[in-house]
Amino acid sequence: MSTQTSSSYSQFVADFKTDLKVTSPGRINLIGEHTDYNNGFVLPTAIDKHIVFQFQKNGTDICNVYSATFDKMLQFNINEVKQSDKEWENYILGVVNQIQLKGKIVGGFNCIIESYLPMGSGISSSAALECGLAYGLNEIFNLGLTKFDIVKIGQKAEHTFVGTQCGIMDQFASVMSEKGHVILLDCESIEHQLIPADFGDYQVLLLNTNVSHNLADSAYNTRVAECASVVKAIAVNYPEVTSLRQATTAMLEEVKAKVAAIAFQRAKYVLEENKRVEKAVAALKEGNLTVFGEFMYGSHNGLQNDYEVSCAELDFLVEFSKNYDQVLGARMMGGGFGGCTINLIHKDGVDDFVVDATKAYKEKFNIDLTSFTAVPSQGTATVNS
Repeated sequence: MSTQTSSSYSQFVADFKTDLKVTSPGRINLIGEHTDYNNGFVLPTAIDKHIVFQFQKNGTDICNVYSATFDKMLQFNINEVKQSDKEWENYILGVVNQIQLKGKIVGGFNCIIESYLPMGSGISSSAALECGLAYGLNEIFNLGLTKFDIVKIGQKAEHTFVGTQCGIMDQFASVMSEKGHVILLDCESIEHQLIPADFGDYQVLLLNTNVSHNLADSAYNTRVAECASVVKAIAVNYPEVTSLRQATTAMLEEVKAKVAAIAFQRAKYVLEENKRVEKAVAALKEGNLTVFGEFMYGSHNGLQNDYEVSCAELDFLVEFSKNYDQVLGARMMGGGFGGCTINLIHKDGVDDFVVDATKAYKEKFNIDLTSFTAVPSQGTATVNS
């Protein structure tokens, strides 16, 4: 495995002959945070912000993957795929490894990757990267992978080569979404419903804190372990319980004295968030966006105080939104400790709200706030030129 010098990149791009072009979107999650790896309910969708991939077979055993966004090149032998000490490379290498573990034959290829996803915003650029690569390799090498195979390959790549024990939501949303819909995904059975994203005069607005606290990665895996410890305690008397999804509030109360107080608190949040998702979906189907927004605020309260994955910057923006009648709901989105708040706001109020929030945020933290709207969109797909 090697990294080429920058002087060779321009020639690589100039000589590139595209066999296939793929777009793979980022995602938002309207409600249901940190429930996916607990086999719970989530409500994500792909959005109109993408990573673009260009693929070319090269007839050798060498793979050349160029990130135009970061001006970096990864080169490796298809027969010698192993982990790298560079995190971004492991998303690529992990996907190729998982495809090979399924007994599929991938030849040498060239790839140019260019991201149009806002950096550090928590809209899962990692899943878009994994799934876009797997989707493209499936197409150019006729591997016969299903869409769900691609979802699982992306997730397992993150588990094994990257080291993040993520749930399935991000990859599922990136691949399976359809334009104009959100997905109610049951992360236990993988059953899902496509629900029309009929927000009427309201829009989804993301406010990017532009902070990423160092706790994020380690705290994520800690939360996974804390939830698992509660499941283990419950399973002593209820062996059929293999995740918090099968647990009830009564079961949780039974083990309260047997688990760490903090682990009990985490599990309590998960059970409550699953109920919020189901109620929020019912409100969305009924067209009651006001009630839907209230559940978004409830979700943030749980994430802030029970699951403790928020931060001062996120909390400030959620509280700030409560001063605006045109904002129906807001919450932190993603792993936490930075990234974005997601806001459901009347389209006529977006501009003024962004101006006011940007000013207040700058005064409070001396950090520039950025924002963008997100539209429910199509999942990973081939671009027909």
